[in-house]
Amino acid sequence: MTDHGALDGLAHPHASATLGGMRGDVSLPLFWRVCLINGAVFALGTAALALSPATVSSRPLVSEVVALLVGFAVIVVVNGLLLRSVLLPLDRLATAMDTVDLREPGTRLDEARSGPARRLVTGFNAMLERLETERATSTSRALQAQEAERQRIAQELHDEVGQSLTAVLLDLKHATDLASHALAPVLEGARTTTRTCLEEVRRISQALRPGVLADLGLLNSLSSLASDFTARTAVPVTRGFSPGLPALSPEAELVVYRVTQEALTNVARHAHASTVSVGLCRRGDQVELTVRDDGVGVGAAVGEHGAGIQGMRERAQMVGGDLLVEAADATGGGTSVRLRVPHGGAA
Repeated sequence: MTDHGALDGLAHPHASATLGGMRGDVSLPLFWRVCLINGAVFALGTAALALSPATVSSRPLVSEVVALLVGFAVIVVVNGLLLRSVLLPLDRLATAMDTVDLREPGTRLDEARSGPARRLVTGFNAMLERLETERATSTSRALQAQEAERQRIAQELHDEVGQSLTAVLLDLKHATDLASHALAPVLEGARTTTRTCLEEVRRISQALRPGVLADLGLLNSLSSLASDFTARTAVPVTRGFSPGLPALSPEAELVVYRVTQEALTNVARHAHASTVSVGLCRRGDQVELTVRDDGVGVGAAVGEHGAGIQGMRERAQMVGGDLLVEAADATGGGTSVRLRVPHGGAA
């Protein structure tokens, strides 16, 4: 009869070596460990009864019943302690499965303390690694697709809608010049409305595709966001940009820009703030962005708009950064959005 195990070993020598290493680490399967522990405890109890001078009468005495109960209790306690050492890592694994959150990567179980469940813990950690990698990859692709779609829409707004509105403005001006005195004010009002729409289309196009980011740089782009925010909401924005900031990659600059944009949008919609500050400074090997307001507080902003906060956090993770949203002061008032991204080193 052909030895299939030998054929498998010849066909897959590396796999065979790997499995052999795993068997050496894992030793016995968990089922057999439990069986051997129970069998060993019962065997010790049987041997103790067989070798001890204790006997049981046909009508057991109270002292004999007490001795039997004590022996039974000892067997149960010893068995429980031994099983606990085997099954406790499984409880830790179950707890980790209930509490793990892929939105906060890096959670891992201690394989050295997992004992006989080490194989399960190793597999669980490897699964988390794969899921986090796949999630990061899919998030990156989704955000890149989102940016590409934004650029496409912005281009169409600029080329199609913007040019059409410009043509309408020219036609209205020509019609105003030829119209009667009674009709001229109506046409002039239509020109004003069309001009306002054209400016709004340009503003939306700029927000969708931050051309100033490539043309004027990050600091001027953030200043432009602050100015637009003040123009729309009448809320003053204090800007604090440290001199000699290190260079950021184009991806990191886009993340800083989008997080600032999203944070200011949340302030405009929900914070009811009277002042806002936007700061950019260096923190060791990172650049830190801070958007702070004195509005209703972090609870309302995060509770109602978790998707926006999560989107900012995912953008930060794309470039190896992290995002923290917390109360702006000790009393819980206001909201502080803090983003940290690694920099290239050169000023």
